[in-house]
Amino acid sequence: MSTKESTIEEALESMRPFLRKDGGDVELVSYEDYVVKLKLLGACSTCSISHLTMKAGLEESIKNMLPEVKEVIAVD
Repeated sequence: MSTKESTIEEALESMRPFLRKDGGDVELVSYEDYVVKLKLLGACSTCSISHLTMKAGLEESIKNMLPEVKEVIAVD
């Protein structure tokens, strides 16, 4: 795992208690070309407001710790 991926994991770890509280979780799939790909798990994968969780929660947390990230996207 690269240093940048470790930083992304650290950002995700700060958000996991909120996701797990609602029966969900998140997994880092990849980080390439300044794009982070995440997989939403559990309740998060079917939640109708998961796009808000992705943008307002996960993406913001990651970009705060790793400003060069251009985009955070959900993948299946």
